[in-house]
Amino acid sequence: MIKRYYDIQMVRSLIDLFPVTALLGARQCGKTTLAKAIEADAYFDLENPRDLVMLDNPQMTLERLSGLVVIDEVQRKPELFALLRYLVDTHPETRYLILGSASRELICQSSESLAGRIGHYYLGGLRLTDVGAENMLRLWVQGALPRAYVLDAEPSRLWTANYVTTLLERDFPQLGIRIASDTLRRFWMMLAHYHGQVLNLTELGRNFGISAHTVKRYIHLLVGTFMVRLVQPWATNIGKRIVKNPKLYIRDSGVLHHFLSVESFDDMLAHPRLGAMWEGFALETIARTLGKGDDEIFFYRTHTGIEADLFWQSQGKSWAVEFKYADAPALTKSMTTCLTDLSLEHLWVVYPGNKRYKLHEKITVLPLTDVGNEWEYEIH
Repeated sequence: MIKRYYDIQMVRSLIDLFPVTALLGARQCGKTTLAKAIEADAYFDLENPRDLVMLDNPQMTLERLSGLVVIDEVQRKPELFALLRYLVDTHPETRYLILGSASRELICQSSESLAGRIGHYYLGGLRLTDVGAENMLRLWVQGALPRAYVLDAEPSRLWTANYVTTLLERDFPQLGIRIASDTLRRFWMMLAHYHGQVLNLTELGRNFGISAHTVKRYIHLLVGTFMVRLVQPWATNIGKRIVKNPKLYIRDSGVLHHFLSVESFDDMLAHPRLGAMWEGFALETIARTLGKGDDEIFFYRTHTGIEADLFWQSQGKSWAVEFKYADAPALTKSMTTCLTDLSLEHLWVVYPGNKRYKLHEKITVLPLTDVGNEWEYEIH
């Protein structure tokens, strides 16, 4: 088992701070394994019929418990949220760790009834720091879902294919998604070909034969189940025409490669979307290292082609990253213009190489394998 020390530490810190902690993430990303690594006094899995029956009378069952209580797949019993509010107010010594695979619905329900009493933590797949820099290519090709990563190449591809099928045919319907699995599969496959591009609802609808409104609804469902990430544009009044639509990414690289029929690193090298594949993988790695929420990271692009793939603010300063799949990225006009446009403290150019070097006083070429705790300290 790959020990996920950072995520365990972060979840424990939230448990100490809040009476309820929500651990959110895609199916099979490791939520249950992580929760079991944190010693609990009681554990309920709402996909287990026996545990589900035990919570038919939830107040009688839960109010007699103390210590840490874990409730897995909590979205299956949304009525528990109101009860949890009562329980944390009347039994403040008890802590609850709730796990869910439906982000938007879960956060909405919990925020309404547990405002000020709950902390949220998003668990993605394995981190680069979990598996080691020497395993970066394996993580990129096979994806960060733990089971897909640990298997050999061919079983990993088979597992991912079945994972997607299970999501479409069983898990999504259980979350209330009422779209034919074949329809959503074809739509998801089409989105994979738009990975790393600015979202154009009208174009997607025209290509798929549905309305822009329906495209938006389908994307919303995939975002809400942690399959798709939308990065919003940074809007600032600098007197330039700014791209105002979000960029779309398939979160897990293994799932992306499944839909693009990419089976190996050699396939990736020959693929016309190689640059976008690198961008999505590196962006996911850095976004999680920063610990920023989806509403705290942005991209910047003008209609004249000046762009930064990732932008955020921290400690009152602005920072940005440009992703380049290249042997030795060089200084460009876009990079120097971004420094001025965004008043950047620093711009990193993240690439798959192994040497760090300066392009400018405020621009550094950085290997993705160097992105970790030491790099994070540089932005604080």
